[in-house]
Amino acid sequence: MNLATVPVDAPFSAAQQAWLAGFLAGVAMGRGEAGDQAPAPGLTVQVLYGTQTGNSELLAEDVAQALRAQGMTADLAELDAVTPEQLVGRGHILVISSTYGEGDMPDNAELFWEALSASTAPRLEGTEFAVLALGDSSYDGFCQAGRLLDLRFEQLGAVRMMPRVDCDVDSDEPAERWCADVAAVLAAKSPAAGAAPAAAALAPQPGRVRSPWNRKTPYPSRLVANRVLSGADSAKEIRHVELDLGDSGIAYQAGDALSVVPVNDERLVELLLERLHLAPDTPVGDATLADRLRRDWEISAPSKELVSVLAARAPRGELGQLVARDERAVLESWLWGKDVADLLAGEPEVRLTAAECESVFRPLQHRAYSISSSPLHSPDRIHLTVAAVRHGGPRVHHGVCSTFLADRAGDGEVGIFLQPNGSFRLPDDDDAPVVMIGPGTGIAPFRGFLQERAAKGASGRNWLFFGDQHRSSDFIYADELDGFASSGVLTRLDLAFSRDQAEKVYVQTRMREQGAELYGWLEEGGHVYVCGDASRMAKDVDLALHEIVASGRGLGDEDAAEYIAGLRREKRYVRDVY
Repeated sequence: MNLATVPVDAPFSAAQQAWLAGFLAGVAMGRGEAGDQAPAPGLTVQVLYGTQTGNSELLAEDVAQALRAQGMTADLAELDAVTPEQLVGRGHILVISSTYGEGDMPDNAELFWEALSASTAPRLEGTEFAVLALGDSSYDGFCQAGRLLDLRFEQLGAVRMMPRVDCDVDSDEPAERWCADVAAVLAAKSPAAGAAPAAAALAPQPGRVRSPWNRKTPYPSRLVANRVLSGADSAKEIRHVELDLGDSGIAYQAGDALSVVPVNDERLVELLLERLHLAPDTPVGDATLADRLRRDWEISAPSKELVSVLAARAPRGELGQLVARDERAVLESWLWGKDVADLLAGEPEVRLTAAECESVFRPLQHRAYSISSSPLHSPDRIHLTVAAVRHGGPRVHHGVCSTFLADRAGDGEVGIFLQPNGSFRLPDDDDAPVVMIGPGTGIAPFRGFLQERAAKGASGRNWLFFGDQHRSSDFIYADELDGFASSGVLTRLDLAFSRDQAEKVYVQTRMREQGAELYGWLEEGGHVYVCGDASRMAKDVDLALHEIVASGRGLGDEDAAEYIAGLRREKRYVRDVY
């Protein structure tokens, strides 16, 4: 799962947790509550979260625990686990939601949003709410999910406890302020706040162990395996990568993602220094310009700030004229495949100071990949399935993290941290049938699922739909899949290699061909998992699934849509898409 589009909505650090616990304790002390009095009934607060990768859930857990420690009742749930009708009369609601892709709701908020945005949604007068929106300002739909939820609550008559706060990927401070402010507002309303010891305010949920490793303090791992999976004639370069967990204490589960903190390509760093006309040792804060370009800044995808500055300073240049036309699609098409060095080469007369570089380069972000192993099979190493991105010419452009892993990580440390994905899990019932749909590198979590089912001796049937361009060069993990089939772990394997015949064949083609049997698996309690490209594959698979259910039930499209919505509510249809 290459989640460049996924927002970073990281949980509190240890220091932030201590700060918030102290703040809440101060709020309680400021009200002069007596410690020897019986606690009065506190407020009941509904804490709702929407997340694509699981991190908003951790943040919501932290806030809920802090409120509980102050004597309040905090009911924690993902957005799709409740209906708007269930919120009527709730009194106080907190919503923490990330935005997925180009302004979309995360998967576990879509059903709630459909109901909330409908004309039949109930009125919410008498309800107070607050929204924390998480996103990435490099996308036009920055914090769009949170903004929509905030507006819709207002339209339905709910009253804001405080203004919505929008958080970018590289800033924890706005989230800290929101949490402190909303806690203060609720504490002032709750007669029982402060009844519990402040020291326990941010204790983790029972059963959940928080890792000390995160995006600010990644674990220094080592690359211990790196081999090419795709054939010599493939149009792609797919690699199998293994990272040593060492003494990290990282305990992962099949279905989780691993975030990797990359180091930029030294060749691109040198080219940028040349085109910036600045010395490598130019100071920028407490580091040199070269170090900032190497480890701290995104230097491949140009930021909106850089585009604006170059267009303003060279309005007659090609970029300046495109920006002046104010046609988003045209500008995006022109920018596609270009990196910062390309833009600087196009405006050679523009000069940026080191201080200006700091303002127009965004912080270098980690990249997340679906883990392609099970801890029951590989407890001391995490496996990844990575497509090394290389394109363009005469100067070849390289994917920031994929080619870091492929080409440059072998001799040094690789910063990693776990991104748990609690919604993308095998069923608790080992007898339940499982359908997995993952073309290309989308096979990654399903390799882990199959390892898990094999190690547990699960009796449930397993069906995998896999495909790519050519069987001869793109059938990755073929020997392993054959082994799973021979051992009986893999009940069915349906393959779709799109370029091996005149007519294109995709995984959704195979789904439709086996529609009756696939519907039968659903009726027998089957779980459906999808991993891979969100923009086309996942949408095509979803359409095929709706058609299969409509055909199987014979009750029309609306009935099929409600059937599949039921699968999603029961967590029997989940996706890991990017």
